[in-house]
Amino acid sequence: MRQRWPSRLWIVRHGQSAGNVAREAADKAGLSEIDIAHRDVDVPLSDLGHAQARAVGHWFAALPEHERPEIMLASPYVRARQTAQAICEAGGVAGATRPPIIDERLREREFGVFDRLTVAGIKQKFPDLAEHRALLGKFYHRAPGGESWADVILRLRSALDSISLHYSGHRVLIVCHQVVVLCLRYILEEMDEAQVLAVDKRGEVLNCGVCEYDFDCSDPLGCQPKLVRYNFAAPLIEENAPITSAPDAVVAAR
Repeated sequence: MRQRWPSRLWIVRHGQSAGNVAREAADKAGLSEIDIAHRDVDVPLSDLGHAQARAVGHWFAALPEHERPEIMLASPYVRARQTAQAICEAGGVAGATRPPIIDERLREREFGVFDRLTVAGIKQKFPDLAEHRALLGKFYHRAPGGESWADVILRLRSALDSISLHYSGHRVLIVCHQVVVLCLRYILEEMDEAQVLAVDKRGEVLNCGVCEYDFDCSDPLGCQPKLVRYNFAAPLIEENAPITSAPDAVVAAR
């Protein structure tokens, strides 16, 4: 049967960002707003995030060339682009002759009026919306001007279709964001709402944690994604880059 998927697919969350640091500080101080000057799209990696990105790049580079990613796609957000660039510079992409392919469909979930607010801030400024979100659940709730998880999944289905069309049979690496990693798992593993929320509840997606899929082509109905590893932190441990998993600055209401 014709292989319509990549031969191997890796999904990596960006390294720790300045937004992760600011969010953690706001939570510890009990603040309603997160103190960060950048637009979400412009939030850069922290110093630790750069170290994490280099570490995961070295891990990919240590693979035999015929096993390394051939194609890398990344969210347009600065923290994801910086992570992708570090992987390239470390030699993590086989025969890399061009920069990562930027795909806006891989961007972070948009949070609308919840942008820069902690959970406490949302309850304080938008009590009616907070109550509605608690009733509907975060998978389907869409803040004004923002996206639900279901909205993110719709654009990711399109992105995966493009990957299957253009990179079938190739080894592909995606660099993106926490909610995007979870929503890609939802699609690839044909989960339902309860299943993906259970994965989320078990723990945050690690900064520069590796999620990897192989594809089983023995199924007569077509090649099926097979999860090989998830939240794989060995690349960070090997280089003594501390492991972090804090949500981004605007992910308080995930």
